[in-house]
Amino acid sequence: MKRRNFIKLSATASVIALTPLEIKAALEPLSSMLECPDISSRKLILINLAGGNDGLNTVIPINQYNLYSQLRPTIKISNSGKDQYLKLDTTLPENQQVGLHPVLKGFKEIYDTGQLRVLQSVGYPSQNKSHFKSTDLYLTGNDGMSLNNGSNSGWIGRFMEQFYADQVEEAFPLAIEMGSPKNSLGFHGVEEHGLSLNITGQDPSGYYSVLNGLGGAPPQNISNSDYGKELDFIINTDALSNKYAQTISTSFDKGQNTVSYPDTDISDQLKTVARLISGDLQSKVFMVRISGFDTHNAQAQDAGSPLGKHADLLTQLSEGIVAFVKDMNQQNLADDMVGLTFSEFGRKAKENGSLGTDHGEIAPMFVFGKPVEGGVSGTNPDLSEAKEDNNFQLKTVQFDYRETIGTLLQDYLGATNQVIDATFFNYANNESFNNLKIEKLIKDQFNISKSCLRDVPPGSQEDQEWQIFPNPFDERITLYSIHEEEYVTYEIFTSSGALLMSRHEKTSFGRHGIYLAHLSSGAYVLKITSSNNRTEVHKILKI
Repeated sequence: MKRRNFIKLSATASVIALTPLEIKAALEPLSSMLECPDISSRKLILINLAGGNDGLNTVIPINQYNLYSQLRPTIKISNSGKDQYLKLDTTLPENQQVGLHPVLKGFKEIYDTGQLRVLQSVGYPSQNKSHFKSTDLYLTGNDGMSLNNGSNSGWIGRFMEQFYADQVEEAFPLAIEMGSPKNSLGFHGVEEHGLSLNITGQDPSGYYSVLNGLGGAPPQNISNSDYGKELDFIINTDALSNKYAQTISTSFDKGQNTVSYPDTDISDQLKTVARLISGDLQSKVFMVRISGFDTHNAQAQDAGSPLGKHADLLTQLSEGIVAFVKDMNQQNLADDMVGLTFSEFGRKAKENGSLGTDHGEIAPMFVFGKPVEGGVSGTNPDLSEAKEDNNFQLKTVQFDYRETIGTLLQDYLGATNQVIDATFFNYANNESFNNLKIEKLIKDQFNISKSCLRDVPPGSQEDQEWQIFPNPFDERITLYSIHEEEYVTYEIFTSSGALLMSRHEKTSFGRHGIYLAHLSSGAYVLKITSSNNRTEVHKILKI
């Protein structure tokens, strides 16, 4: 189902009553979008490698193999024999020559088809080595220096809340979680918290019937009290879960898998994701999880052997992703899917004497899918950096994890600069991640150019302090102050100048939603006055 192709015919037809000059003024900034591809079905698949994946035994720096061997005399991956590493790409420059762990044959296969990119030395400023805290930082869009991007909401939630604001009330969750019974903070928006549904341990086919039978009829009269408010929240949440669950069950029954998946937990999760996508579930973000990467001991089963706990995990990961990619390709759904692996941190460069590794900092990421430009981004980490006086840590970050995510959100999903900045900002350097995008991450034919980005405010100027999204809109718009204004004064006029609404209201961290479903389709003028009496005028279009 193609839900919205940027601008529908009805949106253009609705302003026919305006004068030609008014129509031109309202629609001219949007006209170039009419020829843009339909990206409404594109999805992001996040794969959490929980525990802190050992990057150096996943992606081995061939050009520094001697130093690597000195740091890891018993758990190193061999450079000879049947258990040697897999040379990824001999055409790369020497400082990008890497070997994959020998169990990652599937990753090598995907790379050879041009659908896998390796990102070296991914992390964030001032790495935190606590599993809990670092996972929170990754999911809230922060780093180890501040929580300025918000500690009570996640980057996924903020992104979905803004970019898919017109779909928050649809009959499907904007995101699906699996692999852990806990609901992730990463999916909480600033205002909206019911943006994702966790279906861990559920049978998707019978999910609706299970939920629907859990409770009886809701009470007819709810008291106006704290208890009544809590009860009303529970009832509404239950109704929302039922609505989502029915859609999930329907999509699962309608979908299919066209390949055999291994009998592992991560493969079962990806198999379910593939079937839901095949069944036309319109959720935008899926997150699955494979745990066990905290390999302090028994990372290798014996000295000199590539086998052990880490090899088992990488085997499950590789085989699951290979099956998923093949499934998407065979069902002609691969254009609308990009996957990303991430772990809360890496491991030390030096082994620990227990056939394992301890908590580290940087780690590689893998981005995969048909739209991905295959290759390697960055150079091999400098192993000479790991010394006794820094506890054998590799500390140099080549790519902030938000650079990767921000690039995908814009170049693949179509988010504007304003949406990226509202999702997360680089407070460490006081710089937008729009200026730090990773080159060649998405193939040209899938890359959404700036003229095709969604919700670009008509008539917007670079120096404006307020951003409006989505625009065009269906039921609601959100005002976003780049200076986090505490209050906002706004007026909405018809295109002929008649005042429809005038308000002075408190914002939530500089954001304020306005429900406008009652307006007729057409063009309107929004006037915003900031606390410093600076006035901005935006044209908005109701579809």
